[in-house]
Amino acid sequence: MKKLLAVTAATAMMATSAFADGHAEIKIGVILGFTGPIESLTPPMGDGAEFAMKEVTDSGKLLGGASVTSVRADSTCIDAAAATAAAERLITSDGVKGIMGADCSGVTGAILANVALANGVVMISPSATSPGLSTAEDNGLFFRTAPSDARQGVVMTEVLMEQGIKEVAVTYTNNDYGKGLADSFAAAFEAAGGTVTINASHEDGKADYSAEVGALAAAGGDRLVVAGYVDQGGSGIVRAALDSGAFDTFHFPDGMIGAKLEENFGSEIDGSTGQHPGTDSPGAAKFTELVGGAFDATSPFTPESYDAAALIMLAMQAAGSAEPGDYKSKVMDVANAPGEMIYPGELAKALDILASGGDIDYVGATAVELIGPGESAGNYRQIEVSGGKVTTVQYR
Repeated sequence: MKKLLAVTAATAMMATSAFADGHAEIKIGVILGFTGPIESLTPPMGDGAEFAMKEVTDSGKLLGGASVTSVRADSTCIDAAAATAAAERLITSDGVKGIMGADCSGVTGAILANVALANGVVMISPSATSPGLSTAEDNGLFFRTAPSDARQGVVMTEVLMEQGIKEVAVTYTNNDYGKGLADSFAAAFEAAGGTVTINASHEDGKADYSAEVGALAAAGGDRLVVAGYVDQGGSGIVRAALDSGAFDTFHFPDGMIGAKLEENFGSEIDGSTGQHPGTDSPGAAKFTELVGGAFDATSPFTPESYDAAALIMLAMQAAGSAEPGDYKSKVMDVANAPGEMIYPGELAKALDILASGGDIDYVGATAVELIGPGESAGNYRQIEVSGGKVTTVQYR
């Protein structure tokens, strides 16, 4: 049950008046892997977050008329030191009051532990899915609009079992994301009666994956599960498997699904399956309609990025303050019932309700419902590759 808002309407009005008089600018960091193994996925993710910021700025209703400015930084997805340094710059040099990101689980954990905790800054990740983040020390500062891979492992199992696939080989990128997902999947698949013939890591950045594919082929399986990155080793594994004839159908978790998958392989991987966080909720349709052709609103983790940025700003309004220490306790409040349901394009309405001391239930573009340690309960889009295109089968 949502806690009652602690900030009174009078307090909020005082805070917003101060912002309006000062023509305040609030900076929010957007830290994503604009270079690295998911660089084809991150441009629309950044666009999605900034779309929410523009919607709020244009409304003139945040804290009495404050504008919101995005400050981008490159997480690289895989280099924890570079990501930590980038996040430190966002906070100490740029003065951001919250971070939309990071993206990949390893760098997200590093930023949380080394930067966000030390500086008391709120982070909402749209795509870091490692189960390990559920129990990370965060002092109430870390949230995510994508579900944990503990849930994805179960969904993967359901998809494969329903297709009669009972034996698979698994390869995963050798980091927190890949290992966490592979372990979650293996546990769920074997509990459901399936067999994992091999569960082997691969390194990104290699020119030749024939040795890895040789080991996977020797172990065998009805399908190869590739828990990797579409712009890196995951695609290298798929190419080597196709060229050698080791496997011709695959199962792809979220890090492999995107326009680049179609571009790289087309109809060569017809019959392959997969899933990534997504929903066919009314909010998803509203988001796509709002965006129009500005960017790909259906690209993986793009709706989650819009929602992550929106939650930061709505929590600020609920607290009557842009200071992370003040608004961190309001994120769960604005995300969940009770309150008036808020969809994409309705952020101005939400800001009005909050300014008057009312409650909102932010549904957003992804049917947001935050549970437990501030993470998404989880909805997934199930896909199949047909005619060289990634097509939607159903939502789970």
